[in-house]
Amino acid sequence: MKTFLTAFVFFLIATLSNAQEFKTPVDYLNYIGKETDIISKSTWKYTTTVAHTKNARRIDANRKALIKSIQNATKKIEALKDGYKGDVEYRDQLLAYLSISEKQINQEYEKIIDMQEVAEQSYDEMEAYIMTRDLVNKKINEEIEKLNANQKIFANKYNIQIGEDTSELGKKMKLSNEVFENQTQLYLIFFKVNYTESVLSKAIESNDISAIQQNSNALEQYSNEGMEKLKTFKPFKNDMSLVLATKKVLEFTKKEALELAPTTISFMMLNQKFQESKKVIDNKSASSRTKEEVDNFNKLVNEVNNEVGNYNKTINKFNVDRSNAINNWNVTSDNFIAKYVPID
Repeated sequence: MKTFLTAFVFFLIATLSNAQEFKTPVDYLNYIGKETDIISKSTWKYTTTVAHTKNARRIDANRKALIKSIQNATKKIEALKDGYKGDVEYRDQLLAYLSISEKQINQEYEKIIDMQEVAEQSYDEMEAYIMTRDLVNKKINEEIEKLNANQKIFANKYNIQIGEDTSELGKKMKLSNEVFENQTQLYLIFFKVNYTESVLSKAIESNDISAIQQNSNALEQYSNEGMEKLKTFKPFKNDMSLVLATKKVLEFTKKEALELAPTTISFMMLNQKFQESKKVIDNKSASSRTKEEVDNFNKLVNEVNNEVGNYNKTINKFNVDRSNAINNWNVTSDNFIAKYVPID
């Protein structure tokens, strides 16, 4: 017979049990296994929902269903007052695991959801959100390791051979873990430049030359850093689709930093010079204006008129390229998850 408990980074899965009077320790573990199957199936339903839909209500409904399955299993395990013939060590470890799992999914994941709502406000917030999520999963993984160890102690005590999990569900959960982890690494690279680029765009809209210079320098730096990370990144199943989509975003953001930002600053300085000259002209009567002042002003008018068309074309082109790069990344990311995380 085989029983096994395994963990995955983004979600979790476990093998649990119930009991009454058991003739053999194998019966005891098999009974536990039937209870854990319910949790396993609820966990997988939650996983596939997150992977294949953006419907928050549906995701939360499946999260609550998972919590309910853990609570139901807990009640049945608690009813096994004597465990197996008075041996309650494995039962108690299992109950401890269930308690921690319920708390993590019910409370800690709610905190993570709250963090997710503000995560996109800055790269630091996003990094904190992902780190917190990983710490929660790490704690669950640690508890699963304790439970696995206790299961082996129980099995060794009664000469039961415990095999590795070769079930289809176990394989799916392991696969999903790898897919989400791989996607997250690329997402952080994407998010860092995407967020910085959005700050640069706001600086351009507000005509803040200092902020444009500062954020364009940061954008160039982060684009280069991202490119270096891609050189050593190992794509899942050698699928380069999301890597290439990330590279396109990095190429765009670097180009924006090196071309759009200087062009924008140059145009703004020309316009600023024009506004200052116009103010001087407007503050003088026609008779008091010198020929040199009028000639210089007219020259600036011609320069601005010539440059405004070129500048608008440049802005429009970058707007289109930005939209294409970001949309391509989002679509590719969704397709990547959908392709490798099984639906059922």
